[in-house]
Amino acid sequence: MKDFYKERPKNSHKGDFGRLAVIAYEYTGAPALVAMAALRSGVDIVEIIAPKEKASTIASFSPNLIVRPVVFSLENIEKELQRADAFCVGSGLGKDKKVLGIVKKIISKTKKPCAIDADALGVVDKKNLKGKPFVLTPHRKEFEIFGKLIENIEQNKKAVEKAAKNLGVVILLKGPTDIISDGTNTKLNKTGNPYMTKGGTGDVLTGIVGSLLAQGLKPFRAACLGAYISGLAGDAVSKEKGPGLLATDVIEKIPDIIK
Repeated sequence: MKDFYKERPKNSHKGDFGRLAVIAYEYTGAPALVAMAALRSGVDIVEIIAPKEKASTIASFSPNLIVRPVVFSLENIEKELQRADAFCVGSGLGKDKKVLGIVKKIISKTKKPCAIDADALGVVDKKNLKGKPFVLTPHRKEFEIFGKLIENIEQNKKAVEKAAKNLGVVILLKGPTDIISDGTNTKLNKTGNPYMTKGGTGDVLTGIVGSLLAQGLKPFRAACLGAYISGLAGDAVSKEKGPGLLATDVIEKIPDIIK
């Protein structure tokens, strides 16, 4: 973390430290959490690409959010993504088949770094992922798309390694101990706590990873550092809030952890 978060040059300009896009569709809170976590993790600019009918609701959560209202189509999404150094997709996406079809095409065509979570995990496969700078962030249930898990950390490490190697991407399996692998290198992250089962904390992690990707970190390092920061922030909140921990509390602790 010290190697990455160094003092910035005095002549830095807006955008020098990354532009991140967040693709939204069905839900409004999740993409807002992703965006706010990304901003707190250091990326300069986050743009949420959202359907016109949802854009104003998302924008109302914070004046820090830039929301791009679009008619949800492959052409429009790709146009908006051109400005981004990296993007996040899946949080709050929903299960609309047409939308998932568009997302699948985007994932297949893009070469930009991407953090993929939640419903977007269902459209990925070996063919559209292989060798791309992507980080998949499934929890245990979502990982069942890619392989079988048991209550044994060593066996689960092998399952994550196998899936990551087969897909050609980085997988960050969220759990009591996070398992991060690119198929060759594997790390365990033990920050975090049981209070982080609260809804929205996964979106926070996705935002942190997306932020790090947009700032230039390679996928494996972004996944490792993202899991570490998210867990430490959650640990700090848990000492104060316990079961009252909220995803927004974790976001607000990120700058303290980075310092």
